[in-house]
Amino acid sequence: MATVAHLTTRTPKVSVEELLAGFHPSARFGEVSFESYRPDPAQPSQAAAVRALQAFGASMDGQRGRGSVFSRLFGGKKPASRAGVYLDGGFGVGKTHLLASLWHSVPGPKAFGTFVEYTNLVGALSFRKTVEALSSYRLVCIDEFELDDPGDTVLMSRLMRELADAGVKLAATSNTLPGSLGKGRFAAVDFQREIQVLADQFDVIRIDGEDYRHRGLPEAPAPLDNHELDARMNAEFDGGVVAVDDFGALMKHLAGVHPSRYRQLIDGVDGIVWKDVHTIEEQAVALRFVVLADRLYDKDVPILASGVPFDKLFTEEMMSGGYLKKYFRAVSRLTALAREAQTHEAS
Repeated sequence: MATVAHLTTRTPKVSVEELLAGFHPSARFGEVSFESYRPDPAQPSQAAAVRALQAFGASMDGQRGRGSVFSRLFGGKKPASRAGVYLDGGFGVGKTHLLASLWHSVPGPKAFGTFVEYTNLVGALSFRKTVEALSSYRLVCIDEFELDDPGDTVLMSRLMRELADAGVKLAATSNTLPGSLGKGRFAAVDFQREIQVLADQFDVIRIDGEDYRHRGLPEAPAPLDNHELDARMNAEFDGGVVAVDDFGALMKHLAGVHPSRYRQLIDGVDGIVWKDVHTIEEQAVALRFVVLADRLYDKDVPILASGVPFDKLFTEEMMSGGYLKKYFRAVSRLTALAREAQTHEAS
């Protein structure tokens, strides 16, 4: 039998230290290295990226996160080189693997998180406290760098600039060149100064290669009936802890839990069961849910669900709007977790 828990009864309280301690690669990239990356011989830019990142990591030997007391007080010269490296390439070419490999190769203090996790950190701590917490770090890695609105543009521009001025090295991944961030989502021309400040922090490393993932949405497994869930749950998660929640109630509960705490929200959970999944129609609700989907995928938590299939989670308007990359990613990841649950049950 599975032990039943409910995410809707959890309201985790997380200290600053606990929040920062969560900024490390997920279990999927917990033991990767430059040596475990397999460059495609037909794509020389992949091997070149490995060499460039190894050299970037080696350049940090003995580096302090902040500049010397003298330079901070009296305005010492900034280094001639840029503060960071930016891995640009399509989906599935190994950018996150390489970013995590860099993180593993560099001594701390250091941080690794997605773009959204850093914006959530600022929301939880305040901008100034985030700068103070990260300014002593040697390296800050930002995975899936993307700008979806003007507020994030200004926020991340300031954060990256202040960290770079403090001597922190930066590394980021994205499938959009830094000078093109924000295009198609808002009037990027009105925020060109902030976008250019971001671009000026990085040396771009292009990684070419074939996108091994499907361009469209993967076919979602058929949802279960509610009366099937208990039997399937106990077969799939026998002896484990399963978070069983009504989907609508969970969406309301997430509004009262800061997204920076979603990692702790699912601590100790071996499986997820959602009853009566429905299409999300409010953008704010959908964006919060995307963060939960990312954290579940990070921890590889299988999902059983009734209601609509996961490829109907978001409205057609959302799936063609400015946040479409986030929604496509969420559907793809949740579908993979649902397939995992079905595969385990069938075996």
